[in-house]
Amino acid sequence: MKRPEQVIKEVSITEKSNILSSHLGQYTLSVHPDADKINIKHAVEKTFDVSVIRVNTLNRKGKRKADLRRRGKFGQKASSKRAIVTLKEGDVIEIV
Repeated sequence: MKRPEQVIKEVSITEKSNILSSHLGQYTLSVHPDADKINIKHAVEKTFDVSVIRVNTLNRKGKRKADLRRRGKFGQKASSKRAIVTLKEGDVIEIV
């Protein structure tokens, strides 16, 4: 099992994630690609001192982009893994 600092990369702050956190108690995190749901749950509970009810994960494939330095040949942006964490009612993750 990885350390919590290695599992959680960052907390995503977008318009959609703000709506999820304020109405449903769900938070969106960028996580390590090898992390599974159990690792993510333990990392969030240790890092933010909250109780996690459910963890949903999704893999986002990197976009294909034209690279102008290589005369229009295509390159690939990095893929990422996200986790949507549902907390127990009353628990909050303080985001600055």
